[in-house]
Amino acid sequence: MRKIIKNGTIVTATDTFKAEILIENEKIKAVGTDLPSEGAEVIDANGCYVFPGGIDPHTHLEMPFGGTVTKDDFETGTIAAAFGGTTTIIDFCLTDKGKPLKDAIKTWHAKSKDKAVIDYSFHLMISEINENVLKEIPKVIEEDGITSFKVFMAYKNVFQADDETLFHTLVTAKEHGALVMVHAENGDVIDYLCKKALEEGKTDPIYHALTRPPEVEGEATGRACMLTGLANARLYVVHVSCAQAVGKIIEARNNGIQVYGETCPQYLLLDQSALEKPDFEGAKYVWSPPLREKWHQDVLWNALKNGQLQTLGSDQCSFDFKGQKDLGKGDFTKIPNGGPFIEDRVSVLFSEGVKKGRITLNQFVDIVSTKNAKLFGLFPQKGTIAAGSDADLVIFDPNARRTISAKTHHMAVDYNAFEGMEITGEPISVLSRGEFVIRDKKLVAEPGRGRYLKRAKFSQEIEAPKQVVTK
Repeated sequence: MRKIIKNGTIVTATDTFKAEILIENEKIKAVGTDLPSEGAEVIDANGCYVFPGGIDPHTHLEMPFGGTVTKDDFETGTIAAAFGGTTTIIDFCLTDKGKPLKDAIKTWHAKSKDKAVIDYSFHLMISEINENVLKEIPKVIEEDGITSFKVFMAYKNVFQADDETLFHTLVTAKEHGALVMVHAENGDVIDYLCKKALEEGKTDPIYHALTRPPEVEGEATGRACMLTGLANARLYVVHVSCAQAVGKIIEARNNGIQVYGETCPQYLLLDQSALEKPDFEGAKYVWSPPLREKWHQDVLWNALKNGQLQTLGSDQCSFDFKGQKDLGKGDFTKIPNGGPFIEDRVSVLFSEGVKKGRITLNQFVDIVSTKNAKLFGLFPQKGTIAAGSDADLVIFDPNARRTISAKTHHMAVDYNAFEGMEITGEPISVLSRGEFVIRDKKLVAEPGRGRYLKRAKFSQEIEAPKQVVTK
């Protein structure tokens, strides 16, 4: 059915203006004034912003880790994402050494089949480089549309790859038009510090942070940036949490190295003291990199404002406090790493960023949607409001107030890391390819309607085209 959105204020990464949006056959047909509305369902967005759907570039749904599996799967996770104003996610396929890369992709397709309510794609982990992997990478890019590859520099003896693997992945990805992502922490040093802490009887959740100090993130980020420059490749640093890592990214970019940085809402708003909560409550806040001392938050906000960090991912990786996080009682290294953020990513950045004057409204759209679409081969299909783009749209009330709570969120996990936080601004209705997924804050879509997205190769042309308004 044709739809027309009227009376809203359209906001893209570059423009803010009053106009109508005509939707037809899953696409935006036209953006302008006095558009023909015959036979169209009229949607009144009076008093609201209309944003392009959020794109979350960093999720872990139904992911095995530490002897358990993340609580949210592709059904609950994408429903929560949609309630939060996200219409596309990119999840991570974990690979096994010695097995074909395609096996991991098949596994993740099986996890997501008939579950997602919004569109999705995959990144692929690279844990080793050999003749078979080198042959498979071009096939994965061309056949599966997976154009981003993740290398872990942490989690020794689990996910961690060596520098040769990282460098070879950078070189190979550059040759085939892909983007390399890194989890940048020095896993060898962390392994040493963890063993030392346990030997000294230091077992509480706070030691998760104290054994993964900012220096190990800064060192690994700097090393990854240098290797990227040497390979003349492109790098995307996930979940940047501290001043040391931000400094290395700024230095690399100033030297002409193509490095992009992502941070997450948890690092912008929470700090290391959360891990010291009594009765093991600190375990709720265990993820990697860990939360930092509060002063790092100003550095991250400034880096977003100045374009030195470009994106906001959720790093959604939810584990119940009871029955999962408590596996680490008496040994902080056994606490499953991760937290639940997929639902609140967009609203938190609006409330704490736009409403408090830390970033502009257009920067907000760029950070939660447009830049992710450009970096990960989805633009202009996703990430903007323009004729020909998918009708992924969020009708957003900038003045609605709510209190974040596990009692009202839509994630499957039993706690919310932002519990009790009062925020301003929330999605009212969310459309994915012209269909309502959320309407008047109620779920109206069925699991399985979400589509797998094959993505284009990395493009250096990531500046937005000028908005064309149809009269």
